[in-house]
Amino acid sequence: MRHSVLVTVCISTAMILSACGDSSKSKVDRALQDVNVVDETNLNEVMLTVADPNEAVAYFQRSSMANPDRIDLKRGLATSLVRAKRSEEAVIAWRSVAQMPEANDDDRISLADALIRASRWDEARATLNAVPPTYETFQRYRLEAMVADAGKQWEKADSFYETAVGLTTTPAGVLNNWGYSKLTRGDFKAAERLFSDSIRQDSSMFTAKNNLVLARGAQRNYTLPVVPMTQTERAELLHTMALAAIKQGDTQTGQALLQEAIQTHPQHFEAAARSLRALEGKS
Repeated sequence: MRHSVLVTVCISTAMILSACGDSSKSKVDRALQDVNVVDETNLNEVMLTVADPNEAVAYFQRSSMANPDRIDLKRGLATSLVRAKRSEEAVIAWRSVAQMPEANDDDRISLADALIRASRWDEARATLNAVPPTYETFQRYRLEAMVADAGKQWEKADSFYETAVGLTTTPAGVLNNWGYSKLTRGDFKAAERLFSDSIRQDSSMFTAKNNLVLARGAQRNYTLPVVPMTQTERAELLHTMALAAIKQGDTQTGQALLQEAIQTHPQHFEAAARSLRALEGKS
């Protein structure tokens, strides 16, 4: 009798310990899963921001193939393809994201962005038109402005650019785009003002400085603007201004500017030297 009771107690104890073991194992598994999710989230963020774009593409391609239903991984792949300047592949990837049940208007805007990068303007316009007009974001209006620009719908472009500027705290890029639009239309004064505004917002933007010099040069104003610039940037801007002067037939001014650019550059300035040789060879 005592033996039977002892066996029963041992079996019961073993079952309890087994249950406790299973419970503990489940808790450990869940904890490890949570850690893995956190680690993966951090890794995804690193891949989207600081990793080499092509390495990020390879990472998200592997992850997406292993988890084909996860839209976050597909978005990561599409974003990485844009960063890697693989425009046609990015279009395919964003189109795949936009067709998923969980897709939202942000995804469709990103598809339009990829289409613009691939110079597929009509498709970009159709994609933007499919987004409800109540969806008003900086990115949407920036893209709308670019599409209107491509179609030479100047009034619409100006309206969209103005709205986009009002929807961001960092408008330097869109101001530069707007200025370039004005430059291509021949409205040099407006272009100069917009490039100056862009530089005030971000004094490190060399593209806006270069465009500002082009706008001034188009008005035969061959003095450098008073903006922050390094010695190398000054030399490069002098070179740009020299080419603008030469293009308009002011060859002596252009020659003098090329010489100044060569003297200003802290190293050998081959591009300016080549331009000067070509100019002197013609004279």
